[in-house]
Amino acid sequence: MAKKTAHDDPLASVTLAVGQEELLLDRAVREVVAAARAADADTDVRDLTSDQLQPGTLAELTSPSLFAERKVVVVRNAQDLSADTVKDVKGYLGSPAEEITLVLLHAGGAKGKGLLDAARKAGAREVACPKMTKPAERLAFVRGEFRTLGRSATPEACQALVDAIGSDLRELASAASQLVADVEGTIDEAVVGRYYTGRAEASSFEVADRAVEGRAAEALEALRWSLSTGVAPVLITSALAQGVRAIGKLSSARGGRPADLARELGMPPWKIDRVRQQMRGWTPEGVAVAMRAVAEADAGVKGGGDDPEYALEKAVVTIARAARSRRG
Repeated sequence: MAKKTAHDDPLASVTLAVGQEELLLDRAVREVVAAARAADADTDVRDLTSDQLQPGTLAELTSPSLFAERKVVVVRNAQDLSADTVKDVKGYLGSPAEEITLVLLHAGGAKGKGLLDAARKAGAREVACPKMTKPAERLAFVRGEFRTLGRSATPEACQALVDAIGSDLRELASAASQLVADVEGTIDEAVVGRYYTGRAEASSFEVADRAVEGRAAEALEALRWSLSTGVAPVLITSALAQGVRAIGKLSSARGGRPADLARELGMPPWKIDRVRQQMRGWTPEGVAVAMRAVAEADAGVKGGGDDPEYALEKAVVTIARAARSRRG
């Protein structure tokens, strides 16, 4: 959920939304527009990209109107404004017009920092919209969504929703809204399971299957697709771990019929047949190497590294090579 400063009037002369989380940036804009239209249903809204705000444009948009109409001027990607336009905006910050709300969307960081500092110095209302990269942040977001929607959801339900949907906040928000609309009473893990379980698991196990079969290129392609669609990295490491463990279990088990092995190893018979096909290139040393790779990736995606995607790619390549150790 976006965090706001103590100066929290959506109709403040200037609102500064800082961050790279698109959903939160859009919500910051919608909040201002809604407040303005509640005050004046005829509010004029101008939503501009940085290249549309040329030198002199802001002065035209904020000049006094014969009808004294309320206006909201939204400037997206303000960090990309030209130097001359930044001068215009800084000048405006010193003497903002009445009945006009300027909304600056800024990514934060070093680029365009002068404008960011000037807006803060001028006392702009600030809304923080940071990218949510950690599972705990997305979990807190989901909890906040249910609170905002006025409904109760168990901690297990919130975690299950994050696990099933992944990292896309828009999808998480949409899923929470859908559950609230469809389900009466407290939302629990079983409800989330009925609606959403299976989406993320399917793509996670696709990555694992291709990796343990030694098909590195296909595994990497499946990995990138999974991540791009918002599958949580922790689900992928879990699937990789299960895939490698299954290879290790079956390779060390005594021979027998699939039904007998299924009872011994706690796997369904169909999985015994699949793992037998997957394990053809494996050696005990390869299994050990793969398990270390999974452990390293798991640590990497749970905060032990700076780049979860790289940690997963490295694990996938290592596992695929280990799967071919007997062949080469």
